[in-house]
Amino acid sequence: MRISVSSDMDEPVARLLVAELRGRGHEVREHGALRAGADPQWAVCSAAAARDVAEGAAEQAVVCCWTGTGASIAANKVPGVRAALCADAATADGARRWNDANVLALSLRLTSEPLLKEILDAWFAAAPSQDEEDRRNVAHVDSLDARPR
Repeated sequence: MRISVSSDMDEPVARLLVAELRGRGHEVREHGALRAGADPQWAVCSAAAARDVAEGAAEQAVVCCWTGTGASIAANKVPGVRAALCADAATADGARRWNDANVLALSLRLTSEPLLKEILDAWFAAAPSQDEEDRRNVAHVDSLDARPR
């Protein structure tokens, strides 16, 4: 799978994330502090990774900043993106399953190596729910992108 990854800081957990994704066989496209010469501001690099998903250059993205909150906010401003800030495996599972999240947001401050692996395991193991109510909710969220602000 093609996955875009952004981080506003070149932190060990961000580098571990890239290595872990590649080790799982994914093609990784780096943004922000992970790519020389790229703008590392969380709003800029998170939106760039999210645009890769919206435009089809990547199937999913992982966006990181110190808390993960700013990265998730910026990613969610891109139409077609459903970013979820996940601090544990159960939340990652639910985000994929019930929300059909296509962008994972992580905190560089809170995410340890073992936790990162657990979150990624849950994220990739879960499939979007086919339950009618869940699909209606996701469709409604997607329709919000088309509404005038």
